[in-house]
This record gives sequence, structure tokens and C-alpha cells, in this order.
Amino acid sequence: MKRIGLAWQILIGLGLGIAVGAVFYGNPSVQTYLQPIGDIFIRLIKMIVIPIVVSSLIVGVASVGDIKKLGRLGGKTILYFEIITTIAIVVGLAVANIFKPGAGINMSALTKGDISSYMGTTEEVQNHGFADTFINMVPSNLFQSLAEGNMLAIIFFSVIFGVGVAAIGERGKPVLSFFQGTADAMFYVTNQIMKFAPFGVFALIGVTVSKFGVQSLIPLSKLVLVVYGSMIFFVIVVLGAVALMFKVNIFSMIKLLKDELILAYSTASSETVLPRIMEKMEKFGCPKAITSFVIPTGYSFNLDGSTLYQATAAIFIAQMYGIDLTIGEQVSLLLVLMVTSKGIAGVPGVSFVVLLATLGTVGIPLEGLAFIAGIDRILDMARTAVNVVGNSLAAVVMSKWEKQYDENKGTQYLQEQKIA
Repeated sequence: MKRIGLAWQILIGLGLGIAVGAVFYGNPSVQTYLQPIGDIFIRLIKMIVIPIVVSSLIVGVASVGDIKKLGRLGGKTILYFEIITTIAIVVGLAVANIFKPGAGINMSALTKGDISSYMGTTEEVQNHGFADTFINMVPSNLFQSLAEGNMLAIIFFSVIFGVGVAAIGERGKPVLSFFQGTADAMFYVTNQIMKFAPFGVFALIGVTVSKFGVQSLIPLSKLVLVVYGSMIFFVIVVLGAVALMFKVNIFSMIKLLKDELILAYSTASSETVLPRIMEKMEKFGCPKAITSFVIPTGYSFNLDGSTLYQATAAIFIAQMYGIDLTIGEQVSLLLVLMVTSKGIAGVPGVSFVVLLATLGTVGIPLEGLAFIAGIDRILDMARTAVNVVGNSLAAVVMSKWEKQYDENKGTQYLQEQKIA
């Protein structure tokens, strides 16, 4: 009997979760029994992310050893991230202006959500600019950064440590062997944890549907359709054009990442697939030094789906209140989003918090966010999947830009996976 692949297992879990949530809509016992299963899965993933990032990055950087090369890679990476996320914001603004998802909505038909849990972090984001992001990259206490999951600080230390290991030559080889062994062991652990993914997906989606119900989408269906449509357009047209420039087929990449995309979409968490996409991009021909730097950094600087959604949602709320934003105000919104979307690594409910910190700057009522709080999870699923595609492509782009991409290895891996 042929074994069912992981992608199909996750899809089955997703379908069963939706069915259970719909049947037991409004029943609190669903959350009581299923939430712990979902939480355990998310905790298992979070448990392995930092050890994988640290060990892979130290090994990758030590194998390069040239700080000038690393500096050049870092500069190119940040430049690329800024260009792509700015295009994502422009696409979000354009789509919202063309299709006007907030026009003519009967606000009395919407159930107000609760945004109070996000308010505590809003001031933090408003006072946390682009410069602060770079300052906070340098950890004052490494163990505190590890405990808090401050990825940028962890990346900074790992890069510096990797350079140090390379600089001391032979004396650094035992250290390098230790971290190589750690990385190999953690990737094995990742593959074991992924066997639990269908159960985690079943629990998480079941709780979501039982809480909000399918009917919660009806009043805001136009927003959902516009967001999902713009995400598909962005991946196929914008990221597809970038992929074409670097001689990569975006559809082959999506097929290659199908397991990770289904998992990221189902759980609405990019962290669940970070170890797997690092491993896959390395097998696809990207060197370890680039994948271990670009992909984790992209989790803070290259959230394409999130920035696109933030732009669309801001215009949507303005349209709901009948506020007609001028071109100047929308340019101002774009500039503010360019800054706020980069300065909040590690803040829970990132997209929601960015919107809270941004809306007031262009005179859009914050209360409008309460109307989309109920379906934020549905929208979060789509933007998470887009973030995964964007960061995976970034690893290939940087590898090719640095002329370190292994074409033969990439072609062979696609053939092994039976992808044209």
C-alpha cells in the first residue's frame, strides 16, 4: 500500500478540522480539547527554530570566512527586501483603490472584535523606528535574546561568532564540527516533529472555525476575496517576474514548497516551516551560508504578504468610514508602512499591531480594526504562505546574485522530486 505523503496528510487534517469546527460551531469544548494539541505542535516548532538558525548560520558563515563577502551579502539582501516589500505595499494600495472592498459595507451587520490585547504593543511599535531595529540587532545579553526569540540579535551574534571560528583556523575546527553535528541532529528532529503536523493543523483550524464560524466571512467576503486575489497576483506576477529575471520558474518553486505552503497556510505561522525551507533551499542549490542568513533575516525584513495586507486593510477601513484618502496621504501611508513593518520582529500579531501603529498617522479610526479582528486569522493564513514563497525565492535570488547558485544541484533536486 502506497504511503500517503505529508502534503496529503496535512490537507486531510485541514479538511477534518474545518468539518469538526463547522459542526461544533460555538461549542467551547472544541477549544478545550483541541487547543492543547495545536499549542503543543507550535511549541515543538518554536523549540527547534533557534538551535537550527544558530548552528546553520555559524557553520555557513565559518565556511565563507570572508567578512567583506558577508558585508556585501548583507547589503544586497536588505536592498532586495526593501524593494520587494515596497512593491508589495504599492500593489496592496492599488488593489484596494481599484476594487474598493470597503465601499458600501453595512457596518451594523459586522460583529465587533476585540483589539484590546494588541493595544499594549502599539506604543512600542510607534516608538520603534527603522534605526531602533538596527540598534536592537546588537544583543546586550545573548541569553536574553535567545530566551526572547529576538531573531535579529541571534543572527547578528551567530554571524560574528562564525567569522571568529573561521579566523582562528585549525583551533576552530572542533567548534565547527560541534555546530555541524548540532545542525544535522536538529534537521533530523525537524523531520520527526513534522509527522505530528497533520494533528496540529487539524486542531488549530478546528478551533478557528468553531470560534468564528464560516458565516463570519459573509459580511467581509469582498475583503477576503480582494486580499486572496492580490496575494495570488503578487506571487504569480511580481515574484514570478523576479524569478524569471534570475532564471527560476516560480511554479516549480511553489510545487517544491507545497508541503511547507500547506502547513504555513494551515497554521498561519511562518515559524512552522523555517527549518524545512532552509533545508529545501540548500538542496535546491543555494549554499548554506546564504540560506542560513537570508531566510531568517527575511522573517523580519521581507514579509511580503504581511505588508501587502497591511496596505489593503488600511484603505479598506478608510473606505468603510467613507474617508477618501488623497494621493499624498496614501504616499504618506506607504512611507510609514515601509518603516513600521520592518521594526517589529518578535511582536505577537505583527500585522495587526503594525496597522494599529499606522492608521492614526493618516487619520483613519483605529476602531475600524475591530471589524476585521474576527477574520484576521483567515487573512493571516494567506499572508503567511506568501511570506514563505517570498523568503524562499530571496534565498535563490541572493545565491544567483552572488554567483554561488549550483544549477546542476537545483536541476537534479527538481528531477528527484519529479517537478518539471
